[in-house]
Amino acid sequence: MTTTTSPQGRTERLRADRTPVRVLVVDDEAPLAELLSMALRYEGWEVRSAGDGAGAVRMARDFRPDVVILDVMLPDTDGFAVLGRLRRELSEVPVLFLTARDAVEDRIAGLTAGGDDYVTKPFSLEEVVARLRGLIRRSGTAAVRSESTLVVGDLVLDEDSHEVSRGEASIHLTATEFELLRFLMRNPRRVLSKAQILDRVWNYDFGGQANVVELYISYLRKKIDAGRSPMIHTRRGAGYLIKPGE
Repeated sequence: MTTTTSPQGRTERLRADRTPVRVLVVDDEAPLAELLSMALRYEGWEVRSAGDGAGAVRMARDFRPDVVILDVMLPDTDGFAVLGRLRRELSEVPVLFLTARDAVEDRIAGLTAGGDDYVTKPFSLEEVVARLRGLIRRSGTAAVRSESTLVVGDLVLDEDSHEVSRGEASIHLTATEFELLRFLMRNPRRVLSKAQILDRVWNYDFGGQANVVELYISYLRKKIDAGRSPMIHTRRGAGYLIKPGE
């Protein structure tokens, strides 16, 4: 995997194929699972969730996660049993146990069952993200690329020098085009709405200027995608996303 870090300290970890690291969140508390998923997506990771043990195993089989957040208390079984089934599907996937239990014996049970780390509720999102980064790093599959570089497919953006290239070709962007591309690349494969883009790039919290987003997306396409496999895509009625060209 390749690791890139933004100036704000967030770390986007990419697989060898330049796609985001995949995280599976298993928790039957829907609001908590959604909160975790949102925080992890903000880090640049691809996230799926499941609310019970059976769903977790099915999702793991299809999604092939690189790391798993696993609640011990699930409605159909406990996390220790789920871990055993996950290990049969993905023998080396790192697992972070998440639970309200804080007794020493519970921690020992979780680690003895094959878990790689343990966080008790309540917890901070920053702590969970930090623990996941550590698990990925210790798994031996992460390698540092650059602290200021964002990479999606063959598109590379250096946040410090403001240099952009695709393949061997350098691409000149205006300041606004650069900020728009940076926001897209910090969220690869994620659909971003016009309202989100306006708020982040232009600091607008209303949709009255949504046409400016369409205009600058068209500018970027001419510079990024012209004569190449498209990377910037429109999801009608939803927004825009960037992903590696096919």
